[in-house]
Amino acid sequence: MSISFHEAGVETYGRILDSVAGVLDKGAAYAAENGKDLNEFVHAKLRDDMMPLHFQVVSVCHHSWGALQGMRDGKFTPPSFELDKDYQGLQALVKEAREGVSSFSEQDSNSLADKSLIFALGKNELPFTNENFLLTFSLPNFYFHATTTYDILRMLGVPLGKMDFLGAMKIG
Repeated sequence: MSISFHEAGVETYGRILDSVAGVLDKGAAYAAENGKDLNEFVHAKLRDDMMPLHFQVVSVCHHSWGALQGMRDGKFTPPSFELDKDYQGLQALVKEAREGVSSFSEQDSNSLADKSLIFALGKNELPFTNENFLLTFSLPNFYFHATTTYDILRMLGVPLGKMDFLGAMKIG
């Protein structure tokens, strides 16, 4: 069995971005129904030493749409640590990421497979092939931050289940 770079990256990003959008929609509905302040959701953390929901959502977008742009351009940097968006701004960011990811055609994304990029982390630069970057850095980070987004909202009482995270599966 083999899968294409497009399937591993673009299709995976798109499916989970849809799930994150749905999880955020359920969070907003729960807050409205229960008189909760969405700004408290934006700043909620699982643990004091972890980043808040805001950073998790920004990172989901950064490690999908931003990763594809980095693989295309040959350079990737960490996401922003600015906590400058409200809940609706985070929802809009996920929508923008989803639109960006879906703008990559199969040909566009598969053409990235044999290229390389530099992950610029301060003064350090880590060289990656795009394939290694996707499989060992981008996707693990993407899933981590998507899962943490789900977990924070679950912790806050939003009625979410596993299928909210998994989203539409490819059957067959």
